Amino acid sequence: MRQSYLRFLRILEITRILVRYRLDEILYYLPLLKPYQAVLKLNPARWLVPEPEKSFGARLRLALEALGPTFIKLGQMLSTRRDLLPDDITRELAKLQDNVPPFPSVVAQQIIEQSLKRPIEELFAHIESEAAAAASIAQVHFGLLRDGREVAIKIRRPGLRRTIDQDLGILAWLAELAERYSQEGRRLRVRAVVAEYAKTLRGELDFLREAANASQLRRNFAHEPNLLYVPEVFWDFCSEEVLVMERIHGIQIGQIEALRAAGINFDQLSRQAAEIFFRQVFRDSFFHADMHPGNIFVDPNNGRFIAVDFGIMGSLDEASQHYLAENMVAFFNRDYRRVAEAHVEAGWVPADTNVQDFETAIRAIAEPVFEKPLNEISVAQLLLRLFQTTRHFQMQTQPQLLLLQKTLVNVEGIAREFNPSLNIWEIATPLLRDWLDRQRGPRAWWNKLRRHAPQWGLVLPEMPELLHDILLRAQQGQFHLPVENTELTEIRYELQRGLQRLALLISSVIVWMGLALIAAVEGALDTLILDLPLWLWLLLLPFAVWGGLRWVQTMFLGSNKTRR
Repeated sequence: MRQSYLRFLRILEITRILVRYRLDEILYYLPLLKPYQAVLKLNPARWLVPEPEKSFGARLRLALEALGPTFIKLGQMLSTRRDLLPDDITRELAKLQDNVPPFPSVVAQQIIEQSLKRPIEELFAHIESEAAAAASIAQVHFGLLRDGREVAIKIRRPGLRRTIDQDLGILAWLAELAERYSQEGRRLRVRAVVAEYAKTLRGELDFLREAANASQLRRNFAHEPNLLYVPEVFWDFCSEEVLVMERIHGIQIGQIEALRAAGINFDQLSRQAAEIFFRQVFRDSFFHADMHPGNIFVDPNNGRFIAVDFGIMGSLDEASQHYLAENMVAFFNRDYRRVAEAHVEAGWVPADTNVQDFETAIRAIAEPVFEKPLNEISVAQLLLRLFQTTRHFQMQTQPQLLLLQKTLVNVEGIAREFNPSLNIWEIATPLLRDWLDRQRGPRAWWNKLRRHAPQWGLVLPEMPELLHDILLRAQQGQFHLPVENTELTEIRYELQRGLQRLALLISSVIVWMGLALIAAVEGALDTLILDLPLWLWLLLLPFAVWGGLRWVQTMFLGSNKTRR
């Protein structure tokens, strides 16, 4: 009850901010919420607040910043989805700021002591009272361990999880409404997108998970320390609310003049940015998904990249990796037929899609792009236009590609910032072809055999006995293949609910009829009907109808327990 009340208050707060920035019209895209429009028009704020001068995108950005971390992060994710939103809106969302005033250092020290269950003096020799950085999720203080090592201490904001859980619950509810009442919502798989976003955001709140992400990425590049450096995690000082890592000394990649003064080779830096991205995605299937300029530094001593903030990491399954690699190589070879076939094979467009029409549409977006010099072709923009085109062929949104698309936009922007003439295709194509060669042919077969051999060694000795048991049960007529159709299950459940409502309605009607009969006959309740008194009929009839409906439900629909 308390949670429902708090959610209701939060919905009122969201509505107030939407009205304040004159964004309440976005609520009316769902037919279910159209009646809400009449209620909001009675709000005095609509009469007292002057008409907004800013654009819709600017007002949306300001509203998201006012709504807090859940919506700021959502806006940052949507800023990369130019296949879904107009360019003017995505440009405004890209300006979203995640800088907020720091909370007091006294509160930060209390959180550290409560979370690590040790006095602050036993943990650190020194902690700087002023926060080095503050954002909506956490803030960072620099300090020293008792052995003298420099560290960065990341502390989660107090009370943040409760607010975010509440907001994510509201987003999930809106997503469910969007899919239930909007065909476009179902095509975009809004619930899956919100679920993926919720998983990512909740993972960002858990600093133990972030520490594990950092350790994994550090291990992936342990043999390439001159390409990417990941700070060491000090596990003895980490918890869900506190993360302690090695303090790094570097120059933010946005500080171009400082990098130039340090003698950094910009051409080498741009190539390294692209190479790091493709190695993470295709070699490791584990990539840093928040590579904005504030999280990437350059070591002035050797020019290598240094990454921080590992709360948002991405991972792709083999099917998604194949999709990307096949599409990129096919685009480079101008094999548009293969691009179209790859979409159908992956099941991302309907199986009955006309491949020839799809190929023609892809050629129309790619040919003008490839008329430019290769060093002017943007991989991110090409994939973006591909997603925009596939939308017309009913391609469903793939949540696992959202983080990758955002990361690719950031990485390409970083690489081109240091070398505008960089040919990213020249760097990507050899890596992609090598990865594809390792996924097919004799080399791939051998790698899979070597990977699965230990598991097969355990299973193979049991195979003769399992096969004999299956054949014996089949011979005795005991072998059954259960087949479950989820759509039929849903239909059956809806029929059950309808029958229950019908039973309740009939029971109510019978009660009212009984009351009417009693009122009509008044004292004649002893009147015999088929040798039974009227009062007995009034008692037995509801039970008889209820029992009959239960019998119909059991015979034709099964019990509620059959719904999984």
